[in-house]
Amino acid sequence: MSEDALVIFTPSGKRGRFALGTPILQAARQLGVDLDSVCGGRGICSKCQITPGYGEFSKHGVTVEEDAVSPWNAVEERYKSKRGMLPGRRLGCQAKVMGDVVIDVPPESQVHKQVIRKSATQRDIVMDPATRALFVEVTEPDMHNPSGDFERLKEALAAQWGVEAPEAGLGVLRRLQPVLRKGEWKVTVVLNKGNHDQAPRILDVKPGFYEGGLYGLAIDLGSTTVAAHLCDLRDGAVLASSGLMNPQIRFGEDLMSRVSYAMMNPGGDVEMTRAVREAINALATSIAEEAKIDPRAIYEVVFVCNPVMHHLLLGIDPVELGQAPFALANSGSLSLDARDLDLSNINDAARVYVLPCIAGHVGADAAAVALSEEPGKSDEMVLIVDVGTNAEILLGNKTRVLACSSPTGPAFEGAQISSGQRAAPGAIERVEIDPVTKEPRFKVIGSDLWSTDAGFEAATASSGITGICGSGIIEAVAEMRMAGIVDQGGLIGGPDQVGSPRCEAEGRTHSYVLHDGSATGGPKISVTQGDIRAIQLAKAALYAGARLLMDEMGVERVEKVTLAGAFGAHISPKHAMVLGMIPDVPLDKVVSAGNAAGTGARIALCNVGARNAIEATVHEIHKVETAIEPRFQEHFVNASAIPNSVDTFPELGLVVTLPDVSFNTSGSGGGADGGRRRRRG
Repeated sequence: MSEDALVIFTPSGKRGRFALGTPILQAARQLGVDLDSVCGGRGICSKCQITPGYGEFSKHGVTVEEDAVSPWNAVEERYKSKRGMLPGRRLGCQAKVMGDVVIDVPPESQVHKQVIRKSATQRDIVMDPATRALFVEVTEPDMHNPSGDFERLKEALAAQWGVEAPEAGLGVLRRLQPVLRKGEWKVTVVLNKGNHDQAPRILDVKPGFYEGGLYGLAIDLGSTTVAAHLCDLRDGAVLASSGLMNPQIRFGEDLMSRVSYAMMNPGGDVEMTRAVREAINALATSIAEEAKIDPRAIYEVVFVCNPVMHHLLLGIDPVELGQAPFALANSGSLSLDARDLDLSNINDAARVYVLPCIAGHVGADAAAVALSEEPGKSDEMVLIVDVGTNAEILLGNKTRVLACSSPTGPAFEGAQISSGQRAAPGAIERVEIDPVTKEPRFKVIGSDLWSTDAGFEAATASSGITGICGSGIIEAVAEMRMAGIVDQGGLIGGPDQVGSPRCEAEGRTHSYVLHDGSATGGPKISVTQGDIRAIQLAKAALYAGARLLMDEMGVERVEKVTLAGAFGAHISPKHAMVLGMIPDVPLDKVVSAGNAAGTGARIALCNVGARNAIEATVHEIHKVETAIEPRFQEHFVNASAIPNSVDTFPELGLVVTLPDVSFNTSGSGGGADGGRRRRRG
C-alpha cells in the first residue's frame, strides 16, 4: 500500500492524497470541503459527521476496503451513547484515513446550506385532489342495532357524501372508537381515492369538524438533488420548497456509475435504496418544520424520477437498466402505501403515487415535464430540455412527440469541476469577462452585487467566495469563448496568446483565474482545461441528443426551445447557445419553464384526473434510444467544439461575434489581440 491514500469527498467531488492516520476533518479542511466543526475536533459538537462508503467505486477508480477508516473509538461511542448517531455515521474529527476511501458529507454537516434551484414555479392548477376531508355525523350505537362503529361510519359517508364502500387500515380502526366518542359522533374523515383505486380509502379520522390542513409532497428525485414542494391539498398553494443533495452521489455521480456499483457490490442496490429513503424522510421533516406544520398531516406523496432513481426508490435492483435492451421492471404508474417505501416521518397511512416512465432511459421526470409543458398541444416545433446529471429531452408539436435521455454527467451541477461546488452562499453563479482587458467580474449566491461594485467585499464577508456552481461554470466557459480566452476546440490560450496574466500555466495546459483569495486565506478559483473538457462533454451529449430527435423528426430547425429545471431558470439563453448546448433559434424564442418536472409532480398531486392524462400521453410519446444510435456519436463529436464544428448558428451570429482564435500550437492564431474576429453564421 502506498504511504498516501486517496480520499474522495462527495457530493463536492473534491479529492486528494493524504498520509495514513490523517483525520478526515483535517483532509476536508485542506481540500476546502464544506465540513462543519465548532468544537475544535474534540468530538463534542458532532457537526463533522460523515459517512464512509465501502466497496468498488468504478467511477472513482477505487475499491474501498472495510479497514479504510480507523476503528470506532471511545469518543465516538461516548457521543453515540449520549446523543445517538445514525448507523454508518462517523465523526470526521475522530475517524482517520487508513486507505483509499470515499467520504460522503451529509447536508446537516455542511456549513453552507445548499440553495435548491428547483423552486416551485407559479402555476394555476385545477384542484381535484385524491385526498380530501369530509365531515360526517354518525348514528350512535344502540342495543337494537348490533352493527359496528365502522359500518355506521360507512353508512354516514354513503348517505351524506355518496361515498360507497370505503376501506380502512388497522391503524384507523384502532383509533375509530375513541375518536367517535370524543367528537360526540361527529368526525372528519380524511379520504383518499387514487385514479386506479377501486374503492376509496380512509386515511384518518378526526374528532369533530377538523379545520387543520391536509398536505402533500411533490418530490423530484434527481440523480444529484432531491427537491420537494409541500402543497396544501385544499387549494394547491406551495407552502414550502426545500431540498438536499442525493446521498447516493457517494456511490457514483452519474446513473451508470450507480448501476455499476450495484453490479460490483452485492447488496449495493439495497444500500443505495436505504440512503435515499433516509434522505427523503429527513427532507419531509425539515420541510414540515419550515412550514410550521405537523408532518403527520402529510397524507400523500407524488414522485417523479429517472428510471434508475425510480428502481432504487422502489427497492428494485437497477442492473437491467445498465445493459441493452434497458428493460424496466415496471414502466407504469404505481400507487403504494408510504410505509412500503419506509417513509415513516409523515402520516402512517399516507399514500404514494409514482408517475409512469416513458422507457428504459426516459423516466417519470420526463413524463412530468410532458404533463407540465404539453408539447403535444403546441403549434410550434418545440424542443424541451430538462438538464441535470441526466438530461431529458422532448421534441414535438401537435403531430408527434419524441423523447430521449442524454448522459450529460454532473458537470452542469458543479461537480467534476476543479473549484466546483453545489449552489450555496458564496458560490460564483454569474460571470462576465471584458473581451478587451480579459478581466472578469462575477456575482456570488447571497449577494446581488457584482464583484466590481462598491460594497461587494462587505456583502460577501459572511459567506466568503468559496467556489463556482453549475450556472457559474457554464457562464464562465461561454464568456471565455466570447472573450477569446478559449478557442473553438475548447483550448485555453497562454498568457502571451490571450494577453492576460490570468491565463496561468498548469502542466502542459493553462487555466484562467477567476478569483484569487489566497492572500486572505481564501481559495484560488480557476477554470482549468479539465473543467472546459468536462463542460464540452456534457454539452456535446445534450446537443447530440437534441439533434438526434431532430433527425428522427425530419427537421433541421426548431421554432422554440424551452429550458426546464435549475438550468433553465439560471442560465441565459445567450450563454447556452454560445456553448452550443441547444440548437440555434432566435434568443427571444428560448424560454424558461422553471422546474417543469416538479410542476408536473404538483399537477399530479393536486389533480387526480391529470394522472390519467399523463398515463395516456406516455404511450403516445416515441422513445429514441441514444445508446444504440450511430448518429449520436457523430453529432457528439461535432458538438464538442464551441459552439459546433459543423452546424452553423446564424441567429446567434446576429447578436454575438466569436473570436476566430486557435491555440492548438504555440502562437497559432495568437497574439494579445486574440487573433482575427469574425461573425459566425
